[in-house]
Amino acid sequence: MIGHMYRDVILEQHVRLFRSAMAAEILFMDDNARPHRAHIVDECFQTEDITRMEWPAYSPDLNQIEHVWYMLGRRIATRQTPPTCLPELRRALLDEWCNIP
Repeated sequence: MIGHMYRDVILEQHVRLFRSAMAAEILFMDDNARPHRAHIVDECFQTEDITRMEWPAYSPDLNQIEHVWYMLGRRIATRQTPPTCLPELRRALLDEWCNIP
């Protein structure tokens, strides 16, 4: 995804609507991917008066879901009979997700 697509698809269609529905100041967090830092995206945030949370350039350790994805991948990979098609993978992921403590 490139900057203008990110702005048009994510920011314009979702974040802007959320911002107007909240009628309050919001703090936006993204993952510092190059499209998220494009000038056109910065301009959109300034126009909408949306504050961004500052993050290090690469910080998967700060994003807890990354640990969950890793754990799910390990659990699926070590299953007695690994999934062999997409529907089986979906079921296996859902089963493992439900078993997270």
